[in-house]
Amino acid sequence: MAAYESISPDELNARLGEVALFDVRGPAETERGIIEGATLVPLHLVPMNVDRFRGDRDVVVYCHSGARSAQACQFLAGQGIDRLFNLEGGVMYWAGSGLPLVAPKD
Repeated sequence: MAAYESISPDELNARLGEVALFDVRGPAETERGIIEGATLVPLHLVPMNVDRFRGDRDVVVYCHSGARSAQACQFLAGQGIDRLFNLEGGVMYWAGSGLPLVAPKD
């Protein structure tokens, strides 16, 4: 069984506000827009921020296409974090589904 599951853009949209949402893209990418409510933790900083992913809510991780967020999910699962979800197709599928992006807060 996989250590994490996939979640579709529509499923995530229906659950916004009830999940802990993390964007693992770099600053140049996130400047173009993020999913509302996302916490920005670039992939290379995930190992130093593992505790930010712990909690009592499901954790959804995303990147541009889903590849880096899958790496983050693999790593986090190895750190004992469960209830992990990788956004299918990343922010590319999210935006392609007509769902909104917002400017990141400083």
